[in-house]
Amino acid sequence: MAALQKIRSHGPLLIGVIALGLFAFIAGDAWKVIAPRQSQDVGEVNGKKISAQDYQALFEEYADAVKFSQGLTALTDEQNDAVKDQVWQAYVNNQLIENEAKKLGLTVSDEEVQDIIDQGSAPILANTPFLNQTTGAFDKDMLNMFLVNYSSMNASNTSADVMQQYQQVYKYWTFIEKTLRQNRLAEKYQSLLSMSLLSNSVEAQNSFDARTTQTDFLMAALPYSSVLDSSIVVTDSEIKARYEKKKEQYRQLVETRDIRYIDVQVEASDEDRAALEAEMDEYTQQLTDEVADYTTFVRQSGSEQPFINLYYTAKALPSDVVARLDSVEVGGVFGPYYNAADNTINSFKKLEVVNMADSIQFRQIQVTGDTQARVQELADSIYTAIRGGAQFADIAQRYGQTGEPVWISSANYEGAQVDGDNLRYINAITTLPQNQLTNLNLTQANVILEVVAKKAVQPKYKVAVVKRPVEFSKDTYNKAYNNFSEFVAANSTYEKMVANAEDAGYRLYTQGEVQSSDHTIGSIRNTKDALKWVFEAKAGDASGLYECGESDRLMQVAVARVNKVGYRPLALVQDEIKRELIREKKGELLLAKAEGASLEQLKTMDEAVSDSVKRVSFSSPAYVAAIGGSEFVLSADALVGQQGVASAPLKGNYGVYVLQPYAQNKTNETYDASTEKVMLQNNKVNIARQQFGNDLYLKANVKDTRYLWF
Repeated sequence: MAALQKIRSHGPLLIGVIALGLFAFIAGDAWKVIAPRQSQDVGEVNGKKISAQDYQALFEEYADAVKFSQGLTALTDEQNDAVKDQVWQAYVNNQLIENEAKKLGLTVSDEEVQDIIDQGSAPILANTPFLNQTTGAFDKDMLNMFLVNYSSMNASNTSADVMQQYQQVYKYWTFIEKTLRQNRLAEKYQSLLSMSLLSNSVEAQNSFDARTTQTDFLMAALPYSSVLDSSIVVTDSEIKARYEKKKEQYRQLVETRDIRYIDVQVEASDEDRAALEAEMDEYTQQLTDEVADYTTFVRQSGSEQPFINLYYTAKALPSDVVARLDSVEVGGVFGPYYNAADNTINSFKKLEVVNMADSIQFRQIQVTGDTQARVQELADSIYTAIRGGAQFADIAQRYGQTGEPVWISSANYEGAQVDGDNLRYINAITTLPQNQLTNLNLTQANVILEVVAKKAVQPKYKVAVVKRPVEFSKDTYNKAYNNFSEFVAANSTYEKMVANAEDAGYRLYTQGEVQSSDHTIGSIRNTKDALKWVFEAKAGDASGLYECGESDRLMQVAVARVNKVGYRPLALVQDEIKRELIREKKGELLLAKAEGASLEQLKTMDEAVSDSVKRVSFSSPAYVAAIGGSEFVLSADALVGQQGVASAPLKGNYGVYVLQPYAQNKTNETYDASTEKVMLQNNKVNIARQQFGNDLYLKANVKDTRYLWF
């Protein structure tokens, strides 16, 4: 169905279009099948629980939409994880908005949704199959025609393939329609929020002046780095007082865990490598002889690089092979050699090098029939007629085909598995001389091919590559497993694991702020079971042994700390607060030192630095190269300072400064009060969204327990 191809041309994941991103909320592997009538909850929002079955249904709906838009039959593990998180975040957002909208009386009627469809301007509609081929815009008439056709379809007199295609498109459309309704409700709530935050002419003028006025100034500074941290005394009572003052900044929205873990990556032993090198020596020797079938030979060698009997550009070959191609004559063999980039041992034989076109224009007529004999007879007749002077396009149209020429290049087939009829088809197109015709006999049909034009001539190669990864043996894995299993059994607590890991030859890794919505530990694949254990364990517990990665890693995890929802304890943030207080006390100390000093006097002080800073406005911090940091305080003072007059000492984030403006100018921007007001209003709304979103999230008591089942 043509609609399938149209939607696939709008490839990116739908995430950006589907989710409005109204709030910035803090959001496992593939679904574990749940037995019928079994009910487990995977989350809760505003007291409303969502079951694993309902969440799975939302996930499948969203995943099907992504696969449909991408033309995929399946998603990768990473794509599945991304979809699961998007589904959860969208569910939470929708629940929060629906709850608030209900209190405010905000609804979305069927008529509103239909009006959005009629207008056709919603961005998500551009990701549907219903696009006008001329304008590229959403076409409601195409949609209506599809819905009419779908409603009148009868499975008894419609082919299964056609019925399935229509059902896929209809399912995708219902998803789009539901999303339109959810987005519209969110837009209404957002609009209500926006209209409550206004700007005025005075604020607009001040904002414009501050943004467009640029100042150049001279500067001298006493960096905080000139004072030793050890010389500054910060008491526990000062730290506690600052903690109480800034306590809201330390609010934690979700429970997290701090963990330590051992990751053992099993690698090939010297014996494993020696055995592989012996095999590669044998394969290299066989390559030097004449091989009857390189495709079979390379496959049986266990090579990661298959041999396909086509001419390929150099970019289709492994980079390590390409780097050595010029070192080998045609018919020569190179190797064995080790390639560290992909941990492989390699040998290759340079079979052929030819200069040939990479872009080929061809046309074709596909010939089918009830029997193979009838197909062959008809194809021979067409082939003879065209060779005798009949017009290719006229005959193609007689058989319901356009016969229009199309272009193909190596980019269309390099990197893909090409075999059977596909191999014969591509080989015929790429090797047929220009303006020549062939009658190609394939399994299901005959194809009359004619090459019309060729261009982009370049070198192409046939190279048989044996590329073998240096892998560990079963014995090597068992040895690593047994050794680590003994360590895990003897170190079953956090304290023991941490104390004894390095002595046993294992490296300890730390990962803080682990959330239940994370998908891996240490970015290591297939650690879902270990992650699930982390959130079932208590502080001080150590896990058993987990096999993870690509069946090449062993892991033990221990929980160092459980960080509950609420205010983070003083003990976890006191170092951060202490650094802040030290910086402030350094500022006070250096302020006193700089008191009454002129710019020139400050320059002469020990550890002082000086600089010239240009084009500083109030809307952006001044970057001071001599300090290596940006200072907002300088931007503010430069705007109001008098030219030629040094400022009083100013305390910043990285030092104490005295500045002296020497030039000021305006940008060429023209003041527009309405534009400035809208910009200010949007800035306020963006800040409010974040604050309101977090407040709604906290109030809703959101619980995310998906890790138990996914």
